[in-house]
Amino acid sequence: MDWPRIPLEDDPSDILRKAQRGTGIDAAALAHRTGIDEAAIKAWLRGDGVPTEDQARAVAVVLRLDPGKFADAAARRWYPHAEIPPNVRHHPHDPHPSNGYLFFLADGKTAALIDPAGYPKTLLDAVNDGPYALRYILITHKHADHCDATADVARAFPEAQIVMHRADVAAIGTLAHRAIPVIDGDELAFGDDASIRMLHTPGHTDGSSCFLFRSTVFTGDTLFAGSVGGIFADVSTYEDLLASVRFKLFALDDHTVVMPGHGPPSTIAEEKAHNPFF
Repeated sequence: MDWPRIPLEDDPSDILRKAQRGTGIDAAALAHRTGIDEAAIKAWLRGDGVPTEDQARAVAVVLRLDPGKFADAAARRWYPHAEIPPNVRHHPHDPHPSNGYLFFLADGKTAALIDPAGYPKTLLDAVNDGPYALRYILITHKHADHCDATADVARAFPEAQIVMHRADVAAIGTLAHRAIPVIDGDELAFGDDASIRMLHTPGHTDGSSCFLFRSTVFTGDTLFAGSVGGIFADVSTYEDLLASVRFKLFALDDHTVVMPGHGPPSTIAEEKAHNPFF
């Protein structure tokens, strides 16, 4: 099925701010190194206007973005063209502006839930509409818009196993002791002939994780269509986040569908070709 054409998670100003924070280059330094008026740069950072083609390329070089890809982002020349796989269902995390997903086996009965957040009824309805036997509750990271309904879902489906990286697991409180302590590369049995692989992708948070099921990867706030997550970790850095994407996610097959925590889906191939951070 086609994803409705919703806005990308990050506009050009978001990309600029993330790259600026990541590189530690402020507006004054960026103006000095590019010859662009500082007031214009500050306006772009506020979302007031966008750089021209030449300005976008000049700024990108200094901020270690890909010049051509950032120029495309500034001119809004690219939007991903990815389809939601037939074994994945999307649901909103209202009142949060984040994505929730449910994916299931070919038997149409066994499912896993990605990021229990938002109104519990939405999540419970998503499972019961199958109806599915919920095998796993997979949590990509500790922020409330991705896990604040964990207790409600766990109470409704007590047989479901919670999966969350130990670096972030304190966010689910007393349920932390129930979480499977997965590490990078661990595979979770899912049905007779399938598995779910956890990829530890630190950067956005220390415990940020992505979950790979067949040809779909659920990336939380590590990788968005055309951007990456901000850095809110205690230990992990901007460089860690870029390395997580470059060496773990971009190592996946190009046809792998990217289902992010915010914004529309993409593919690994499209992110390699269009994401200005790489």
